[in-house]
Amino acid sequence: MLTSGRLFMDALTIAAASGLRSRMESLDLLANNLANTATSGYKRDQEFYSLYTSADADSAGSTLPVIQRQWTDFSQGALTPTGNPMDVALNGSGFFAVNGPSGTLYTRNGNLKVLPSGQLATADGYALQNTSGQPITVTPGNPITISTDGTVSQGAQIAGQLKVVDFSSTASLEKVGAACFRNLNPAAAPAAAAKTEVQQGKLEGSNVPVAEAAMRLVGVMRQFEMLQKAIGISSDMDTKTIQEVARVGS
Repeated sequence: MLTSGRLFMDALTIAAASGLRSRMESLDLLANNLANTATSGYKRDQEFYSLYTSADADSAGSTLPVIQRQWTDFSQGALTPTGNPMDVALNGSGFFAVNGPSGTLYTRNGNLKVLPSGQLATADGYALQNTSGQPITVTPGNPITISTDGTVSQGAQIAGQLKVVDFSSTASLEKVGAACFRNLNPAAAPAAAAKTEVQQGKLEGSNVPVAEAAMRLVGVMRQFEMLQKAIGISSDMDTKTIQEVARVGS
């Protein structure tokens, strides 16, 4: 009887511990989403739950929850007019191609600046690529005009055309920082984004639904507290079982 009770308590502890782990991952993910609600071009991360079988839980095995992986929601955020000519947004799918520290990165954050070298870059300092993959150089201090096809001009002088690309599948994209992505699969090369429009004087906001994310965060925190209580109950039951065994032995 004690053995079956102990097996039950072990199964309860294992299930609760698994739940705590998955909820901790959810809390980190949700907190990061909420922290980036004001980050231009940010794409929210969401969890994908799976089940695995634990042979340690009991003799028959138990299925326990685990976050198998997280996935990114690439839906477009709201485009907000800023009136700043150094802000650009993409209306449609796709990304700006930029020169990252270790190769090409892709982003929808169009908050731009001009580097001391004259290169047009993101707020992170990553130079934007033209359609040939080279940086776009402009004259610092002179007004910049960016047309809907991404052509960058200063007066009558054309400095280049922004490289805007899209992927047939975003499965190979890994998030780098808050609003950049790297392509992990060289075979899944991007192509020019044919139907995407570049809009100057606008920024794309984060696609995190703040109210929904906040409610989800509160819900996960409550689940976390309940699982902590379950582990406490299991621990108390273990203690009582040991005390009962000691009493019978004496």
